[in-house]
Amino acid sequence: MKRIIAVLNQKGGVGKTTTAINVAAYLAKAGKRVLLVDFDPQGNATSGLGIDKHRIEGGVYDVLMGRMGAERVLLETDVPHLSILPTNAALATAEVELVEKEKRESMLKHSLQAFDHDIIIIDCPPALGLLTVNALAAADLLLIPVQAEYYALEGLGQLLEVFQTVKQNVNPELEILGVVVTMYDSRTSLSSQVHNELKKHFGNKVFEAVIPRNIRLAEAPSHGKPIAEHDKWSKGARAYKQLTKEVLKRV
Repeated sequence: MKRIIAVLNQKGGVGKTTTAINVAAYLAKAGKRVLLVDFDPQGNATSGLGIDKHRIEGGVYDVLMGRMGAERVLLETDVPHLSILPTNAALATAEVELVEKEKRESMLKHSLQAFDHDIIIIDCPPALGLLTVNALAAADLLLIPVQAEYYALEGLGQLLEVFQTVKQNVNPELEILGVVVTMYDSRTSLSSQVHNELKKHFGNKVFEAVIPRNIRLAEAPSHGKPIAEHDKWSKGARAYKQLTKEVLKRV
């Protein structure tokens, strides 16, 4: 049964794309056929898997707007079983163009029906606009990365309001898969305070795995590789491997 997971936090710089890429890669290594949808106009998931977003023939935007068939846009990555629907700057205009469309919040869901992968992961934009609503309308599950820092909980209320609105009005099947703490620094009490605060709010929805601040993790995208390919023995790799095991259990 196909499962679609949206990875979302409207706050930028919380490890959202890093989480989308690395969970997708480890799911593929576990033998699942995985599709990563780069739905962020910045295109970091595309470049993070070693694809030049300036040279792609077409992207998610073209599929969304019905200009190209999904099979023409789909690319295989260097990770076996992992495919990507790449994106480029054109996606930034979709937010405006979608306003004019009928059933505008369901266009991504319609586009993804062409795929029969085991798991589809959508890397959402760091915003709560129409693109994000499309991602939530298409998804079965929501994965929320939260940075272990002072303002971590700010904005989560707004994100959960959008989640509830989409669930009530567009996609009643949508559920929270879980919350993962990123950029965790075990040397500071702040990181554990944030973790505990999230457990108070979300209970067992908070993953046991925490993603540490890790140089190898930070440099992997510049090599166009997930951490499993860049340095599989690093702390960051071990953390994402553990997180993926938990994701698989919950999915």
